[in-house]
Amino acid sequence: MPYEEIRPAGGHHLILEDRERLTVSGVEEVESFDENTIVMDTAQGVLIVRGEDLHIEKLSLDGGDLKVEGMVESLSYEEPRRGKGGFLSRLLG
Repeated sequence: MPYEEIRPAGGHHLILEDRERLTVSGVEEVESFDENTIVMDTAQGVLIVRGEDLHIEKLSLDGGDLKVEGMVESLSYEEPRRGKGGFLSRLLG
C-alpha cells in the first residue's frame, strides 16, 4: 500500500529549507508583503515572516499553499484577528 500524506481540513504546515526556501500550507490570506516582511493569515493564526530579499514564488489560495524564496530571519505568530476586514480597515478602524 503506497504512502499517502493525509492532511486534515484547515491543517497548517511549515517547511524551511536552508533558511532560503519556505513552504507554508493552510494560508487563508496574504495581508501584506515586501522584500523584508510577509504577513499572512493561516489556519493557526497570523504568521509574520521577516528576512531579506523575500519573494513570493507561488501563491494558491484555493489550496492554501505559499512558497517564498529569500533569506528568512524569523517566523512569528500572533493570535488570529477577530474582525474580517481588509488591512486598511483594521489599521484605521
